[in-house]
Amino acid sequence: MVELLKSTIPPMIVMGGLAAIFAIGLGIAARVFYVYVDPRIREVEEFLGGANCGGCGYAGCSDCAAAIVEGKAPVTACILVGPENYSEIAKIMGVALEEAEEKKVARILCRGTPDKAKRRFEYMGIEDCRAAALVAGGVKDCEYGCLGLGTCVRNCPFGAMTMGEDGLPKVDIEKCVGCGTCVRVCPRGVPHLLPVSQNVYVPCNSHDSGKIVKAICEVGCQGCGICRKSCPEKAITIDKFLSIVNPEKCKPEVCELKCIEKCPNDVIQKIAA
Repeated sequence: MVELLKSTIPPMIVMGGLAAIFAIGLGIAARVFYVYVDPRIREVEEFLGGANCGGCGYAGCSDCAAAIVEGKAPVTACILVGPENYSEIAKIMGVALEEAEEKKVARILCRGTPDKAKRRFEYMGIEDCRAAALVAGGVKDCEYGCLGLGTCVRNCPFGAMTMGEDGLPKVDIEKCVGCGTCVRVCPRGVPHLLPVSQNVYVPCNSHDSGKIVKAICEVGCQGCGICRKSCPEKAITIDKFLSIVNPEKCKPEVCELKCIEKCPNDVIQKIAA
């Protein structure tokens, strides 16, 4: 028994000594590498949406909270919450509540259904628009048109999008929070975030010349400028052959939608209230 004790005590002493050394080392490392985390970050995060959708422009809610605390983002940065949460965040930060920007929702800037937009071939690959766009630039002659494989629909974290029978995605405005996920995953830039109050817009994304658009799509904007000339509020500009409506200047109740009336291709649309 004595011999057994003699043989086990030295290793125990060694192990105990090593444990003590490691403990001291960890304690020193903890102090040397300690990173202070502002407790307000956790407090702010509790009043954010919690969806980690990236709509605020940050990787997730923790990053958004940190940006707010550091003064890099406004207290209204989270698009998922409302005035009550903004007010609580402002109290934590000790600042006055800023006026939140108007909510934006996704609009699909393409009406190029199979019967309206010409196709070059039939795609038989992976059901993903990003993959399809890599095959000879996509099936449509229009390099700006929706490829219709539903990548935006599958990636919408709020279930606000569905594929329509016409092969184009549809947006449920009641469910859309304007997180911008659909915008980020679309290889063609078809979904755009527009102010929810904007009820006149151009559902086209093409910057091709009028001659090219006329040859490949029946419902594309040809950039003719007639809408711009007919708008009494000067709310329409032409950006690389594409008509753009400025929602701040557009006043359909005043102009009686002359842009829609004059458009020769029935491109400009009014969204039903």
